[in-house]
Amino acid sequence: MTTSAPRTHTASSLSDARGGSSVVLGAALLGFFLISLDALIVTVALPDIGRSLGGGMSGLQWVVDGYTLMFAALMLSAGALSDRIGARRAFGGGLVLFALASAACGLAPGLGVLLAARLVQGAAAAVMMPASLALVRQGFPDQAKRARAIAIWTVGGAVAVAAGPVLGGALTASVGWRWIFFVNLPASLLALALLTRVPASPRLPSRLDAIGQVTAVAAMGGLTYGVIEGGAEGFDRSAVVASLLVAAAAAATFVAAQAKGAHPMLPLPLFRSRVVAVSLVVGFMLNAAYYGGVFVFSLYLQQERGESALHAGLMFIPMTALVAVVNLASAKLAGRFGPRVPMVAGQLVGTAGLVALTAVGANTDVWVVALLMVPVGLGGALAVPALTAMLLDAVPADRAGTAGAVLNTARQVGGAIAVAVYGALLAGAATFLAGMRWSVLLAAAGLIATAGATLALPRAARQVTKV
Repeated sequence: MTTSAPRTHTASSLSDARGGSSVVLGAALLGFFLISLDALIVTVALPDIGRSLGGGMSGLQWVVDGYTLMFAALMLSAGALSDRIGARRAFGGGLVLFALASAACGLAPGLGVLLAARLVQGAAAAVMMPASLALVRQGFPDQAKRARAIAIWTVGGAVAVAAGPVLGGALTASVGWRWIFFVNLPASLLALALLTRVPASPRLPSRLDAIGQVTAVAAMGGLTYGVIEGGAEGFDRSAVVASLLVAAAAAATFVAAQAKGAHPMLPLPLFRSRVVAVSLVVGFMLNAAYYGGVFVFSLYLQQERGESALHAGLMFIPMTALVAVVNLASAKLAGRFGPRVPMVAGQLVGTAGLVALTAVGANTDVWVVALLMVPVGLGGALAVPALTAMLLDAVPADRAGTAGAVLNTARQVGGAIAVAVYGALLAGAATFLAGMRWSVLLAAAGLIATAGATLALPRAARQVTKV
């Protein structure tokens, strides 16, 4: 990679250069696939990781949340970094770091090393995410072709979400849990090989919000630590109280920095729009229900029912298999009836599935459990495309990238907080089943509340906010 190329290559030249637009798309799609895969592939392997490295419930929560936390906390700044150093360089650097962290995860001799490597993985994923989409945008200057390319790019994430639990279970059962991380290496090498055929990206002037970034990490990290350790050891412990106070102070400092900073990473005027605010809360809650559900029921199937990692992974196929199809149906419904209809319908379908899951007991047939989880996955697949469209319609065109990054951050935070809270409920309840029921009821209550907030929006649901 050269340093002078960004001054001579334009967005249109990317599609005509050595690699061609298909190579650009292939590299970006592989990166997005890896990012999405590692959010879920680990969940089915958690019991085996616990038996191998120890750590108890709180340790298993951190294996999931270490990745998600850094991914969410660094997402907003990563877009500015990608603009500043060029999308190809940011994507390549993130990909190399992701591969090295994956190898460290697979070779980890203890839980501490694994958790540290997961944090690095999440940070690398945060850099890769906006850079991969920027590569697609630059490689397809024609709007119609770019729309098709972005649709293909999103398939990478959908396939990863569907494949994650199954692949994780198959690898854990056949060759061991360490291979859920080693499997990233050949895919990373292929993406890097494709990237060598992609011309360097232009660099754009962009300033990083250092205060905002540091306080965002401190706020999210403090809150997650407080909830996880509070559930395991009690919320009256001094370390837990201190972490929650740090989270509150960091959050207040973050808001003040965004309000007064010349180049905030999160423009607060976006939240003046009810549409934006509701979209972000809905995104948070949908991910909390989905990722929290996968976490809880992975443990239920293996620890409570004695299923193998492979069987547990297979149980998630009905929930994940139809996601891409339902995504397309959501877009058609939104085009015909407006985004509120699929959004509300998705949240209510998800709620129905969660309520039904409270009937699951110690002896419920596993195929029944698999079918009861289907509405949770379909509800999210139905609502997310519509809420994304609603959000982008509510902001100026030049703020679409920022709004999309904020939505992705809200969704990742939802998943991280859900794992922390649900794990605390499982650890604090008299029995695993009691904690599981409280978890799904909490998620159902959240979706009911956000469905009500969605219904309260104007029917047109378009409220452009000036920033």
